[in-house]
Amino acid sequence: MTSSIKYVGMDVHTESISLAVRNPAGKIVMECVIETKANTILQFFDGLRGDVRVTFEEGTWAAWLHDLLKPHVTKLVVCDPRRNALLLDGNQNDRVDARKLSDLLYMNKLSAVYHGDHGLRTLKELVRSYLTVTQDLGRVMTRVKAIYRSWAIPCSGTQVYTARHRAEWLGKIHEPGVRQRAEFYYQQLDALRLLRQTVRRELLAESKKQKAWKRLCQIPSIGPIRAAVLLGILQTPHRFRTKRQLWTYSGLGIEVHSSADHEARQVQLSSSAPLTLWMRDFVTTSNNPSHTRASRSSP
Repeated sequence: MTSSIKYVGMDVHTESISLAVRNPAGKIVMECVIETKANTILQFFDGLRGDVRVTFEEGTWAAWLHDLLKPHVTKLVVCDPRRNALLLDGNQNDRVDARKLSDLLYMNKLSAVYHGDHGLRTLKELVRSYLTVTQDLGRVMTRVKAIYRSWAIPCSGTQVYTARHRAEWLGKIHEPGVRQRAEFYYQQLDALRLLRQTVRRELLAESKKQKAWKRLCQIPSIGPIRAAVLLGILQTPHRFRTKRQLWTYSGLGIEVHSSADHEARQVQLSSSAPLTLWMRDFVTTSNNPSHTRASRSSP
């Protein structure tokens, strides 16, 4: 059976995909460039016999390609491009990158990105929408205050965002063009607040279908929204081989520092952990009083 194994590296782009195929000995046996179309991709892999193992980097096309190829190959690895140091060495082009990916797959030196489906695809997309809208709302609020500060108008607090005092605040800006720009930002702010409430309702309705959501809500300091976000990002704890990997992903892993035979252990929230990166902006904007009021006002 080992003689039929094929290691396929794919360098994916919008218009084309560069592929490199290695045999069990690690030698390149095929190279080609195909269109980034479902029929063309499936036709290529239907022509490969035996045990086909495929890899490509996480990116815009990763989720679509994963669902497309999963039923047609023996093993599929969506790798983390940040950990593929080999791709940064030497010349770089589509053909070379495909060769390097197939080589890393052959040597089993790829770090996989989780792409499992446990019936949480809808919840995951709603979480992404909610986090994106929340971040956009925070950016617009920052732009509104930046306008007033650029004209030496004090604007501390959250009164500057309220519709009741909006005319009063706009009256402090005497330049017509600047006032008009502020009005546009206010319109964008109102639209994003309304959209955020809509996404929030859909997110809560979808998260309540999951049994794990009720258990997460029982944890102190984790409310309905944060439980939904955690569930949408983690999806399932069984994706991790050990609890330590789950703690590391969450930013709560134990860090060991040793120097001159002295060892120190501490639990520290890592700012570079994947889950921490997802939650950082969400927690920051959720602590904003104006965001809290907008959330409470929605059913």
